[in-house]
Amino acid sequence: VAVFGGAYSNHLALAALAEDAHRRGVDAIYCLGDLGGFGPHPEKIWPLLEQAGARSIQGNYEESLASGREDCNCGYTDPRDNHFARLSYAYTAQRCSADFKRWMGELPRRRRLQVGERELLLVHGSPRRINEFLFGSTSPDAFLEVLLDQERCDGLLCTHTGLQWHRHLPSGRDVINVGVIGRPANDGQPNVWYSILEERPAGLAVELVPLPYDHMGLADEMRREGLPEEFVETILTGWWTTCLEILPARERQASRF
Repeated sequence: VAVFGGAYSNHLALAALAEDAHRRGVDAIYCLGDLGGFGPHPEKIWPLLEQAGARSIQGNYEESLASGREDCNCGYTDPRDNHFARLSYAYTAQRCSADFKRWMGELPRRRRLQVGERELLLVHGSPRRINEFLFGSTSPDAFLEVLLDQERCDGLLCTHTGLQWHRHLPSGRDVINVGVIGRPANDGQPNVWYSILEERPAGLAVELVPLPYDHMGLADEMRREGLPEEFVETILTGWWTTCLEILPARERQASRF
């Protein structure tokens, strides 16, 4: 199965993912939410999801758009981050149809997925909160084991942080932050990331997949739509220019800014 999060209106990356995943022979595609925000033309995401046969859950963006909230409930505390979040959310809310928002509201908040003999829980942020950030450097094994015990599952798949990582726990279970396809992973590369999971005799195989797409074309669309140049710079350079204050110290040290 292929799993991704954070489409962030990046229809070009979503089209590239569908092509790449089907070329690899996946049996199913799952989306962990946050379809809109950051990028241009959010309504283009909907038919692409349908064409790919992707099964989605709600992220904080879907929850907010479907319920008519005035903000994305992204979980930011920094004033600068919230400024850009407001711009992004207002743009998305104005350009999503009522039907699209209604469809978002009908998505489940979580799913359970059977891969071989393993039952995996799919959430957006964490099992505890839709907008909780589970970063690799601040999620110790003991904490993750407790989450899996509480949810009675063999693995956890999440997103929301924008940074992909995989942890194989001492119990033999797995936690995977599947990455996002809406913007790069703050590593100086323009590609985005998704995950492929496969049951093998030795256990669950997890591949974090770098995905190239027409990022130059996306940047052009963003500029034509008048989106912030800070967003465009991230798409072109692979470095985040916003949402930096959410990063823990180790992830922040890997940043350019």
